Amino acid sequence: MQASSNLDVESVDRLSKSYQDICKELAKVIFGQEEVIKLVLISIFSGGHCLLVGVPGLAKTLLVQTISQVLDLNFNRIQFTPDLMPSDITGSEILGEDRKFKFIKGPVFANIVLADEINRTPPKTQAALLEAMQERTVTVAGVNNALPNPFFVLATQNPIEQEGTYPLPEAQLDRFMFHILLDYPSFQEELQVVKNTTSAGKVVLTKMLSAKEIEEFQLLIRKIPVTDNVLEYAVKLVSKTRPNNQFATSQVNSFISWGAGPRASQYLILGAKCHAVLAGKYAPDIEDVQAVAIPVLRHRLVRNYRAEAEGLTTEALIKSLL
Repeated sequence: MQASSNLDVESVDRLSKSYQDICKELAKVIFGQEEVIKLVLISIFSGGHCLLVGVPGLAKTLLVQTISQVLDLNFNRIQFTPDLMPSDITGSEILGEDRKFKFIKGPVFANIVLADEINRTPPKTQAALLEAMQERTVTVAGVNNALPNPFFVLATQNPIEQEGTYPLPEAQLDRFMFHILLDYPSFQEELQVVKNTTSAGKVVLTKMLSAKEIEEFQLLIRKIPVTDNVLEYAVKLVSKTRPNNQFATSQVNSFISWGAGPRASQYLILGAKCHAVLAGKYAPDIEDVQAVAIPVLRHRLVRNYRAEAEGLTTEALIKSLL
């Protein structure tokens, strides 16, 4: 399919080239994890949030910090703990010397917010992020405070140690565009990591994109045309995950309690558009939808007891639908 104008073609080519340059720059610090990096950048260019799940020591925090450096964005890290209060995230009002209340902004006022070990804090504090993630605003004492643009929450979670943790509510999980699983590095990648992190060399990163350019690219992604058959494929795929729906398979009816909502369809299309552009294409096809389907749907399907008893994973169910 031809792009709608020369300007669009140039912008698409520029985003595709920028993506390659960013990956080269990130490779100075992050070894392997190409698929994880790709998904995080797709979520950033699509204006979505990411949940990174992996065991300790897989450089989740380092990855987020490095991306914020390469993208020349303001970055704040919030370490989630059981005693963290909502005001520790959003900010609070204090009485000034002039005896008037003034709002002191919390760490959520940044372009990239790293919510480290987000499931370590009670739901009341987790909910402080909900409004920020969806509305891009923070309400304190009845006053709406706009967050900076662009704004992303990249949250991390440890899948092993569940003692003293609070599972994220489904409503909050649904706000994340992607649920990304990080795996152990390969032998060669780990060799490279150890070699580079135990020497005296210091890596200097070049800033590749400004906040304004990222906003322009986010607008560009929304302008990418999508054919009806790709739209229908994405919406039908999400409909298939809902038990007792006309498109649901017998496996879904047997093993799923709740399927994905309309937000999943939106993220499938946005993710497919961005995936296509990063590959140098001017419009997404069904393969682009399939490429982002697992991280989009992974956290939106609720398995029933039967699925858990039979050891059927969410990934296996999604793959059967693809």
